Amino acid sequence: MMRSLYSGVAGLQNHQVRMDVLGNNIANVNTTGFKKGRVNFQDLLYQQMSGAAKPNEEVGGVNPKEIGLGMSIASVDTIHTQGSLQTTGVMTDVAVQGNGFFVQKKGDATLFTRAGAFGLDSTGMLVNPGNGFRVQGWNAQVINGVEVLNTSGALDNLVIPIGAKDPARATEQVYLACNLDKRLPEIPEGAPAETIRQSTWQVEEKVYDAFGDEHILRVEFTKVPGQNNQWQATVAVDPESEAGTNAAVGLAPDGLEGNTFIVEFDNLGVLRQIVDGQGNVSATEGLLAMNIAFDVAGSTPGEDGAPVRQTLALNMGTVGSVRNTITQFAESSSTKVFEQDGYGMGYMENFKIDQSGSITAVYSNGSSRLIGQLALATFTNPNGLEKAGETNFMASNNSGMANIGPSGIAGKGKILAGTLEMSNVDLAEQFTDMIVTQRGFQANSKTIQTSDQLLQELLTLKR
Repeated sequence: MMRSLYSGVAGLQNHQVRMDVLGNNIANVNTTGFKKGRVNFQDLLYQQMSGAAKPNEEVGGVNPKEIGLGMSIASVDTIHTQGSLQTTGVMTDVAVQGNGFFVQKKGDATLFTRAGAFGLDSTGMLVNPGNGFRVQGWNAQVINGVEVLNTSGALDNLVIPIGAKDPARATEQVYLACNLDKRLPEIPEGAPAETIRQSTWQVEEKVYDAFGDEHILRVEFTKVPGQNNQWQATVAVDPESEAGTNAAVGLAPDGLEGNTFIVEFDNLGVLRQIVDGQGNVSATEGLLAMNIAFDVAGSTPGEDGAPVRQTLALNMGTVGSVRNTITQFAESSSTKVFEQDGYGMGYMENFKIDQSGSITAVYSNGSSRLIGQLALATFTNPNGLEKAGETNFMASNNSGMANIGPSGIAGKGKILAGTLEMSNVDLAEQFTDMIVTQRGFQANSKTIQTSDQLLQELLTLKR
C-alpha cells in the first residue's frame, strides 16, 4: 500500500516537471530562434515478488511477479526542427535555413545560436545587440589589391567598417563593344570638315588616374580610303584640355608612339586583327588590346623631369566573336564601352549578405568588395548541446565538437539575409500536451487520495 503512495508522489513530481517545460515553451512562443523542449517519461525500478521459472518435464514455465515503483524522467529533449521564417528587411537580420548555428564569442567562451537578430556596435563590429556577444566569421584581407578570404583560417570578430574609405583605382582596362556602320562613306582627300564629321564615329568613356581624377578617353573611327574592312582609330585623352595629355598608343606596352592604329575586320564584319602606328600587327586569335599612355596632370614629375605617364589597355574584343567585341555591320554605329575598371575614392555606404554568408561592402563610388563571411557550426548530436540562456547553446561532452565552416558545405544550411527564424513552438500541440499533463497530475493525486483512504480504513479496524 505504501508503494502506491510513493508511485503517486513520483507521478506528481514528474508531471510537474513536464508542466514546467510546457510553460517554458509557451513563454517563448515568440522568441527568435527558440527551440522547444520535450519531456519523455520512463517507468522506475521494479520490486520482484518472485522470479521466473523455466519449463520442466512436469509443468510449464512461470512468469516473474514484479511490482513497479513509479515513474521517472527519461530525458528532456531539445527539438531542433526548423522554425518558420519571417521577413524583416533589416540587413543585419540573418536566419539559417537547414542545419547550423551562428557562432558567437563572449570573452573566451564560444556560444552557438539560431537567433540571428544582429546589429553593429560603435566600432562597426557585428554583435548581438541584446547581450553584446560578438558574431564570428572570417574577415577578408587585401593582398596586392585583391580581397582574399581564408575560410580555413581561425575565426575572428566580424567587422563592417561603415564609412570607411575605398581608395581610388587607376583605370587599367577599358572594353569596347561598339559597332561601326559599314555603310559610312570613305573620306576623300581634301574633304571639308562637315564631310569628315559625318563619316567619323566617336566613342567616349570616363577613365580614372591613381588620384581618382576623371579623364575623357575619346576614340574616333574613320574608314581607311580604298580599304573596305579597315578603320583608322585616333585616340585622345582629355581632348579639350589646354595643357594636353600627349596620348600615345602601341601594341607593346613600352615605346608607344603616335595616337592612331588600324582596326581590321573580315568579310563577315567580325574583328580580324589590329595594327599600331609602328606597323606592329597583332595576333589573329584571342583577345586583342591596344595599349594607351597619357600624362597625368597634377602629378610630381620623375627624376628625369618627365611627367608621370599612366598606361591602360583598350580591349577591342575577341577575334571572330561578336559578343562584347567591336564589329562592322551594315547597321547604325553604336557607342558602347561595356566596362572600365577604374573609379575615384569613395566611402562605404551599405553592405549586403548573400546566401553563403558573404558580406559585400557597397561604396559611394559604385565599387563593391568582399569584406567578410559568416561562419556556421554543426554538431554530430545537436540534442547534446547545453542551453546557456539568451537563446544560446554550448558544446557538451555528448554533442561532439563543433564543425565550423561556410554555409552550404558539409551539410550546413544556407543563410537568408533580412530574415529571422521564429520559435518552433506549436501552440496547439503545447495546449494539448498541457491537458494530458494536467490529467496525468490529477490521476496521480487520486492515487495518493485513494491510498490514504485505504490506510485510514486499516487504522479503523481495531474499533
